[in-house]
Amino acid sequence: MKKPGAQAGLFLLLSELLINSVLGTKLTVGAPFNLLLVEWGSFRTYTEPVPWSLKRFHQSGQSHFVTFSCFERRPFLVTKRSRQIFEEALERIRRTYRLYVYGYVIMPEHVHLLVSEPERETLATALKSLKQGVARRLITGDTEHFWHKRYFDLNIRDSRQFAEKLDYVHHNPVARGLCADEDGWPWSSFHHYATGAAGIVEIESEWTANRRDRTAGKLCPAIELPHSSQKKA
Repeated sequence: MKKPGAQAGLFLLLSELLINSVLGTKLTVGAPFNLLLVEWGSFRTYTEPVPWSLKRFHQSGQSHFVTFSCFERRPFLVTKRSRQIFEEALERIRRTYRLYVYGYVIMPEHVHLLVSEPERETLATALKSLKQGVARRLITGDTEHFWHKRYFDLNIRDSRQFAEKLDYVHHNPVARGLCADEDGWPWSSFHHYATGAAGIVEIESEWTANRRDRTAGKLCPAIELPHSSQKKA
């Protein structure tokens, strides 16, 4: 295999340093323009180029895959209360900034979101409000910071990439060894997709769209079918 030249090697080194500064975690860079994410015990490949200046491509009409971490990767999101507070804050910014939440997962020291761009303000403003709202309620007197300052933001460009990132979000706790399957982790949007059940955060999905249309009278009311074990009349 041909070894990269001095310029390519410098590019890889700077890319690694740049992404490490965003997530506050350890990333190693593979082939040029590719990232191999060593995410707390699991390996995932991101094939999208990393912009030099981490320019945010907002107001593009595209969905966004967003990751941000707790300060110094400390496990600040391990209690039921802390995770519920995050969900409440996420639902608040969904309503306030009028954005769609397609998926999310709350991990002990980081969060993944799959969201639309907001109708009000920019996504950066909405995320700042989300992080500040959570920090105000959870930060303790001996903790100087709750979140790492920066975050990773990837524009979703097609349906294949959307499905890939949504699967990644839901599979993250399994890859980490926190549960046996996706249904075993209640702090994500997986349960909604599997059952249609509404939680603290409204997830924009086919379930939600049908419920919205039914409420508006555009669909017939849902019919509860008899259980298969019931005797037929």
